[in-house]
Amino acid sequence: MLTPAFDLSQEPDFLTIAIRVPYARVSEFDVYFEGSDFKFYAKPYFLRLTLPGRIVENGSEQGSYDADKGIFTIRLPKETPGQHFEGLNMLTALLTPRKSRTAKPLVEELGASEIPEEVVDDEDFDWEIEQTPYEEVSESALNPQYHYGFGNLRSGVFQRLQDELSDVVDIKDPDFTPAVERRQKRLAAELAKFDPDHYLADFFEDEAVEQILQYNPWWTDIYSKMTAFMEKSQEQENHAALVSFSEEEKYQLRKFVNKSYLLDKRACRQVYYSLIDILLAYCYETRVTEGEKNVESAWNIRKLSPTLCWFETWTNVHDILVSFGRRVLCYPLYRHFKLVMKAYRDTIKILQLGKSAVLKCLLDIYKIFQENDPAYILNDLYISDYCVWIQKVKSKKLAALAEALKEVSLTKAQLGLELEELEAAALLVQEEETALKAAHSVSGQQILSSSSEASDSEDSDSTVSSGNEDSDSDSDSDSDSDSEQDELKDSPSETVSSLQGPFLEESSALLIVNGEVCRNTAIQESDVGQGRPLASSPPLGPSGPLIEELGEQLKTTVQVSEPKGTTAINHNMQERDSRQTPNN
Repeated sequence: MLTPAFDLSQEPDFLTIAIRVPYARVSEFDVYFEGSDFKFYAKPYFLRLTLPGRIVENGSEQGSYDADKGIFTIRLPKETPGQHFEGLNMLTALLTPRKSRTAKPLVEELGASEIPEEVVDDEDFDWEIEQTPYEEVSESALNPQYHYGFGNLRSGVFQRLQDELSDVVDIKDPDFTPAVERRQKRLAAELAKFDPDHYLADFFEDEAVEQILQYNPWWTDIYSKMTAFMEKSQEQENHAALVSFSEEEKYQLRKFVNKSYLLDKRACRQVYYSLIDILLAYCYETRVTEGEKNVESAWNIRKLSPTLCWFETWTNVHDILVSFGRRVLCYPLYRHFKLVMKAYRDTIKILQLGKSAVLKCLLDIYKIFQENDPAYILNDLYISDYCVWIQKVKSKKLAALAEALKEVSLTKAQLGLELEELEAAALLVQEEETALKAAHSVSGQQILSSSSEASDSEDSDSTVSSGNEDSDSDSDSDSDSDSEQDELKDSPSETVSSLQGPFLEESSALLIVNGEVCRNTAIQESDVGQGRPLASSPPLGPSGPLIEELGEQLKTTVQVSEPKGTTAINHNMQERDSRQTPNN
């Protein structure tokens, strides 16, 4: 027989069960309910549920069938009106009969959902089959095997699956490695993997990290609603209805094999501690991918969880948080301490939301691992059992676990990676580089300023020289009556312009009187332009011989004396005209 898809919902006085039975013979179906038992049969479907509360037959029950959708809807009255039935979305747990809670660890209850309860006789049929296939190996007696997996109930798995599991976990030969040695090897591997440059890069350039921190995963809104609901009502059980499951998730819940677990106190504590470790890794992965899973999601979750990667066992909550923080700063793409604390707070929220939220996270992890070739083995070792086990856990246990995690604090110094010293050294180097850059900038500005001043000085000198040339050209345009005096003035000006350079000031003109070089100002030139005699000036001193030497190299001899008459002037003009080319 087939187990149909079903869904449960409740009102203050009624419980509603919706059963999807496509292609069933609706003309022949049976419904039985009494106390906490509910049974439905419509060939070829059979459904038996153990309800979390009691229902009663009092004539107010109702039933209907939607032929288009193939859904039976049955509305049953509660024995105690107003009672809240907890765990209606824990579909796997509802399929498990109550008597199976006393079964031995990891027992598969064969046919529990297919055989009517009246047919089962525990005295004649023992369905409790222990799965210990590797205990018969003769080497196991000589070589002690250490346990791992859910509740540390598995061993010997790696003897035959070493090749497949080598890509999933970091530990080698876990069957023969004790817990103490596992931890020592894990700590050594983390120290070897830690990269200070990668950490400092994310520490100083944290734009991408800040964006990730602003992301709100699916449990954020639900937690806000629960907080608002708790302020109005003191009933803590009702907030479980805020978490809903998709059809795919419901289908997976129905596919899980019914198992019951008998855990001693130590194993039970390990299961709760490892649950925190797995949820921390899941919260980090969900945040950095912003809810969009990728090909690295399975790697991130199992790499950040020592439970999944090293088969680590725990003794307290603080060790779990320290280990998670170290691995976040050693392995994934984004390595920032803020992401550690954000995942820590997200895990607290999920635990406070109750087992519905925890189960939804586990189902998501199960799907991620199932789609990854090597990681699916971790589903068999841990996640599948967690998905079944969490449905039977009391909400008070998870609330207590959330409080225990909330009381734990974590600092960078506790991670053992010398993060504070590393950050202080990096900040000191950064300050020195900043001061050095500032000094270079000031020096460069000074050099640029001096260059600008020199350029401005050269520009002003060229402007003065240009002004002198313009003055000379303007004088050439005078009338014919003043041409003799203009020629007299132009003759020394042309000679001096050929001798100007770094040896003389551009703002002055030179006159050669009686074989001596003298300095003449614009006032003297204006006097010449007006026809007055040239006034002699003192010799230039050391500059005189240099100018005379340049004059010799140019093979230019200029003799200028005070004008004695028109004859001297005409003689000089003729001498100059004879040296000029015909085009001039």
